[in-house]
Amino acid sequence: MNLPVGALRGAGTGRAQIDHRLARKALINEYRRGRLAQDQVCDAHPELIRAAANVGTTLDALCPICEEEQLRLVTYVFGSRLPAHGRCVSTAREMTALNRRRDELTAYVVEACIACRWHHLRTVLPVGGTR
Repeated sequence: MNLPVGALRGAGTGRAQIDHRLARKALINEYRRGRLAQDQVCDAHPELIRAAANVGTTLDALCPICEEEQLRLVTYVFGSRLPAHGRCVSTAREMTALNRRRDELTAYVVEACIACRWHHLRTVLPVGGTR
């Protein structure tokens, strides 16, 4: 079946949410089968781990790798007139303000474990772009 390019976009805006659950599941399965070593999947940047520890949202789910620590979500927003390294969003109020902006931004939601340094991109979603 052929789909037009427009069918793959979100609600006619050209912007859509991207979910990375299947890639996450495949990576975890490869680790559990012994095809990947822990140091190959637990290599989060120290700045991400710092953000997860200090401003991350704690989930009610254990790390799929070490199974000792609860996962934390960290959201970074990138776009015009933001720092090149993005902006770590720590409150709902801050995200609401970014979402009201006219320019189109992109949010990356990352899960991280502060114990073993596992991390994985969960979701990419559009922010802002209000007209």
